[in-house]
Amino acid sequence: MFGIHDLTLFIISGLLLNLMPGPDSLLIMTRSATQGWRAGSAATLGICTGTMVHILAAALGLSALLSTSAAAFTVVKWIGAAYIVYMGIGMLRARLRGEEPQAEAPAVQPLAWRKIFLQGFLTNVLNPKVALFFLAFVPQFIAADSSNKPLAFIILGAIFNFNGMLYCHGLALFTAFASTRLNIKPLVSLWLNRTMGGLFLALGVRLALSEQR
Repeated sequence: MFGIHDLTLFIISGLLLNLMPGPDSLLIMTRSATQGWRAGSAATLGICTGTMVHILAAALGLSALLSTSAAAFTVVKWIGAAYIVYMGIGMLRARLRGEEPQAEAPAVQPLAWRKIFLQGFLTNVLNPKVALFFLAFVPQFIAADSSNKPLAFIILGAIFNFNGMLYCHGLALFTAFASTRLNIKPLVSLWLNRTMGGLFLALGVRLALSEQR
């Protein structure tokens, strides 16, 4: 249908690719461990919304600009890297809730779900590597003589995004469950947040130094 072929292979490949660690997974795990599965789900929804933007842009040919224009790629890359670094700095500066040092069982200052959603969205949509990934991966499963390649691209992209959303919600639930079972103390949660902040800084620098391929 629509020139789509090897759909089973596409689904399996997509699931395996979703297992690869990256900024999206780190954000989901951090929010789930420190604020519960709902926060991780908010990050997941933001990430999947950003992914859908990439899918639609690629289907309309807009993402091709990133693969052919070094200037466009560099601009988006630096904006994305700057935002990831900004997030990392924010996590490194996280503090325990409650101003009194002797306050019993303080917790890390929570972040509103809408802000977590926006974090997930911007982390994904400002990463040009995601756009290039869809341009390279999805067309392999669309026949050259397909009568409607953009529609086939959107269908495959939506399948990939839906499977990724299921996996990411599962990751959020698992991380939150593990955090509860391990009874992570607020101070440990704080340093977990800061550690993830350091990793985001490293990822931001890595994205800034990445090259167009």
